[in-house]
Amino acid sequence: MEKNTPPRSTIRLTRRGRIALVATGAVVVGTAVAVPLLTLRPGTEEKRSRPATLTVPEGRRASQVYAAVDKALALPAGSTRKSLDKAALKLPNEAEGNPEGYLFPATYPLQAKTTPDKLLALMVDTANAKFNGAPIAAGAQRNAMNVYQAVTIASIVQAEAVTGADMGKVARVVFNRLERGMPLQMDSTINYALNRSALRTSESDTRIESPYNSYQRMGLPPTPIGSPGEEAMRAAVNPTAGDWLYFVTVRPGDTRFTADYRQHQRNVAEFNAQSKKSGTRAAG
Repeated sequence: MEKNTPPRSTIRLTRRGRIALVATGAVVVGTAVAVPLLTLRPGTEEKRSRPATLTVPEGRRASQVYAAVDKALALPAGSTRKSLDKAALKLPNEAEGNPEGYLFPATYPLQAKTTPDKLLALMVDTANAKFNGAPIAAGAQRNAMNVYQAVTIASIVQAEAVTGADMGKVARVVFNRLERGMPLQMDSTINYALNRSALRTSESDTRIESPYNSYQRMGLPPTPIGSPGEEAMRAAVNPTAGDWLYFVTVRPGDTRFTADYRQHQRNVAEFNAQSKKSGTRAAG
């Protein structure tokens, strides 16, 4: 199997680090951690009544969901995380009690008796219903992996793909790199390790000591890096056919996939040129 990989300092699979921040009626692009949308009951103010629903957008990390549940239920920070022990979540054995990837993105009703443990259990039950059905489970088996591995790949796809059309291609890059014994070298896993969402990954970032450092560690990260949606899950078990090993989003709507490293370098150079025009600089 091919194991000759260009120097880690020169490879960037993607330059996508922006996330959409969901606010009341607006979408803002930035790099801060997002708080899922809280929908208030009609005719009420947040200070006087808890929200009617909690929306978990695709790609949110467990830590972000915990914070959003604390806010929605007007609980002290950290309450939802502490409720994990009594939540009795129905997670796969591979998860070892960590619900990362299984807090399914959807809109959940908040009732007067809603507690954080019950809300987390509902999210996990929803994920199991989506992930363990025939299309996903059979697709995972067809690709010689279990469902938990499929969720892990889907979480990377969710974080890396700029558009739905790119998801299948990103999934194929993951498979191609794994099959060739190459490190994934995904910036999204570095962001997860550093608990951030950033556009730029520096050389020093790629040397951090973490099991989520896919520049230094082979194979998949030990857990998902967020909660994938259904589209990302479908891409993970049915990746687009192709020989791609690299990709970079040169400009919005223009993500370029290639199997040729030199072509990838040219694509990265064009990205950097575009970034300078907009005042944003990224290493490459």
